[in-house]
Amino acid sequence: MEYNVVVVGASGAVGQEILKVLETRNFPVKKLKLCATKRSAGRQMIFRGVAHTIEETTPDSFMGMDIALFAGGKASLEFGPGAVEKDCLVVDNSSNFRLEPKVPLVVTEVNPEDVKDHQGIIANPNCSTIVMVMALKPIYDAAGIKRVVVSTYQAASGAGAEAMEELKAQTRAVLNHQEYPPQVFPYPIAFNLIPQIDVFQEMGYTKEEWKMVKETQKILHDANLAITATTIRVPVYRCHSEAINIETIKKITREEAQRVLAGFPGVVVLDEPAERKYPMPLFCSNMDEVFVGRIREDNSVPNGLNLWVVSDQLRKGAATNTVQIAELAIKYGVVKK
Repeated sequence: MEYNVVVVGASGAVGQEILKVLETRNFPVKKLKLCATKRSAGRQMIFRGVAHTIEETTPDSFMGMDIALFAGGKASLEFGPGAVEKDCLVVDNSSNFRLEPKVPLVVTEVNPEDVKDHQGIIANPNCSTIVMVMALKPIYDAAGIKRVVVSTYQAASGAGAEAMEELKAQTRAVLNHQEYPPQVFPYPIAFNLIPQIDVFQEMGYTKEEWKMVKETQKILHDANLAITATTIRVPVYRCHSEAINIETIKKITREEAQRVLAGFPGVVVLDEPAERKYPMPLFCSNMDEVFVGRIREDNSVPNGLNLWVVSDQLRKGAATNTVQIAELAIKYGVVKK
């Protein structure tokens, strides 16, 4: 069976990746509609060799459509509930519905069964949350987790297509001894680190950091899981990296951790320090897997592990997981048709 699919925010970085993933995964698209803001309307994008013209998103954009893939931003808040009323399944990349009790928050390898409980909207988690949870889940199942301390090193791509262009142009300008004032980021991103992603909230943590705490607890169905996060923007073009310290309930050795991680779908263990083999953003870009390396037992506590995790957040952290959610919904028969 094939489905009528509308991609909202098609012209943005995540929207473009969604189209690539729909094509590479051979998603059963019968009719494709591309929507975005008025500014992007009229542009053309290619899908399966055919040019499609982007339309301005309106309430009527969802008439006759089966699945709506929202690439992020405020659009799902404005148009998502109306799409549901038109019997269109909404898979949303924004943070608008993630913590709503009746909205499933799904990482397809981690909590796939939650897809069955949707009431029209399924949320895609924050990109850095997805990357972390993919590495946590096999450890959580094998040994239990008491506490997580994570520091992220998030690429410019996490802030969108304009941010990626700013990094390129600013780097070029610095190397040519020219000025390039920041426009997307609050400070220059070229040759710099910015220890703030999104706005500051309670206790001096940013919204991005609280997302990693609250979303992970919801995905793992464990409100008591202790998590603290520090999120940093780095001058990397694409791919998020994370240093994760895990305090487990039961002792798990490095070798056991390697084994359970390697056996988890969507995770690739790249952990040969003697051969200088470990995950790096440059080599993990444009790939769907979550790569884990530098696996070490924590020398400071009896039951602890350190992991270095890298993944392309435009792929598994956004577009790929979004399409996988839609695939699961089809598999479980929870798409109205």
